[in-house]
Amino acid sequence: MEEFIINMMDKSVQLKEAVKQKYGEIVLLKKNASCCASPCCCAEGNGTMNEDYSDVDGYVADADLGLGCGLPTQFANIQKGDTVLDLGSGAGNDCFVARAEVGESGKVIGVDFTPAMVDKARENAAKRGFKNVEFREGDIEDLPVENNSVDVVISNCVLNLLPAKDRIFHEIYRVLKPGGHFCISDIVLQGELPPELSHAVEMYVGCVAGAIPQEEYIAGISKAKFQKIEIVNRKNVDISDEILSEYLNKDSLHAFKSGGSGVFSITVNAKK
Repeated sequence: MEEFIINMMDKSVQLKEAVKQKYGEIVLLKKNASCCASPCCCAEGNGTMNEDYSDVDGYVADADLGLGCGLPTQFANIQKGDTVLDLGSGAGNDCFVARAEVGESGKVIGVDFTPAMVDKARENAAKRGFKNVEFREGDIEDLPVENNSVDVVISNCVLNLLPAKDRIFHEIYRVLKPGGHFCISDIVLQGELPPELSHAVEMYVGCVAGAIPQEEYIAGISKAKFQKIEIVNRKNVDISDEILSEYLNKDSLHAFKSGGSGVFSITVNAKK
């Protein structure tokens, strides 16, 4: 049993390091990628899962690396003067949109465990003279944020990349003020992925293999004692046959496509 736990811990560390390395490469190469750095999927036939931010107040093009799967700020009910926390803040895209909503009296904190991302986000903020946006390097499984200090938590296509989702939900609960809430866009499954996909690191970093069934995802939120859990947006994610064929043989591909399993982008709200 002890050996099994150690192996699971090692796997978790390896997966997190793979994600960190991939995201660091995106910044250094100035790579505009979809679906969390991989062209593995597209939503509703648009060729990317990333939402169009271009008409959203506070949008900063330099901070949009095309890594999201939703637009959580649209559904987060952010108010003037709020303190907002963004988990996996990347180059700062959602933070800058949230800043436009909280106004000068509010505050936005972004947390990311990729040093290059944090540096890029700070650079983007400094260029524009933003004084009420702060970026912290840290692990969202152990947030560098005080208890009961945040009004709203947002996140965009990040939790699906990490194995300890239950721990993250408990961390969100810890940092939220009583009555605070979160709004998270993420990737979930209907049914199960074939093992060949689940074990592929490239697909993991591409958002898909790290996803869990929607029922399990919602159960994790409930287990963390959140109330008023609501899925406010949901859309199908199509993984192209070209990508799937890299991991599945013809029979496995047909079974997956016809078996009722699927990948979805959801945006979910819940209240402390």
